[in-house]
Amino acid sequence: MAKSMKRSEIQEPKANPHFIGAWTTEPMSLCDGITCFFERNTAKQAKGVTGAGLNASFKNRTDISITPGELSLPGYEAFKDYFDFLHACYKDYLDQWTFLQGFASTLDVGMFNVGRYTPGQHFASLHTERDLSNLHRFFAFLTYLSDVERGGSTYFSHYDLSIKPQKGLTLIWPADWTHAHRGNVVEGGEKYIITGWLDVVDKA
Repeated sequence: MAKSMKRSEIQEPKANPHFIGAWTTEPMSLCDGITCFFERNTAKQAKGVTGAGLNASFKNRTDISITPGELSLPGYEAFKDYFDFLHACYKDYLDQWTFLQGFASTLDVGMFNVGRYTPGQHFASLHTERDLSNLHRFFAFLTYLSDVERGGSTYFSHYDLSIKPQKGLTLIWPADWTHAHRGNVVEGGEKYIITGWLDVVDKA
């Protein structure tokens, strides 16, 4: 006998949070310092890649990829104050979702990217920051380093939520499939970002 299934309904939740934390960077000069770093280091710039490789129809922007070990080198001073700020944001995120405090306080920043989109560029395909090739990623972070004249919003499909790029706006969200998103086309101006992940660290 063939088995069948039928979808059931459960009680409507009292709240429907999207678990995307947001803060405003202070001072704004933190953004300017990172943008200047990007423009000053043209030799480090490369076409943005994903875990699947280089595909401009999927991800079309210019990146500088940076590892934590590089932050102690001369010329990287702009990032110290930024990561102090990001740490404060993350502590506030844990205060908002206290269940996380028992295990998520030990996460570390791994490799991260500073990127630039010009008009016509985007991160077109819906994607998630964590999949079978990068299970160590637990949260993603993003700071918009510039205002954008037109377009360039970040769209979270499951919540039908579009976030407009605003200089200094910092976001933290879960890296899982629940937060699939894309970067819409920049239609006017340039969009600068710094983005990366908070990773589970192997203590072995």
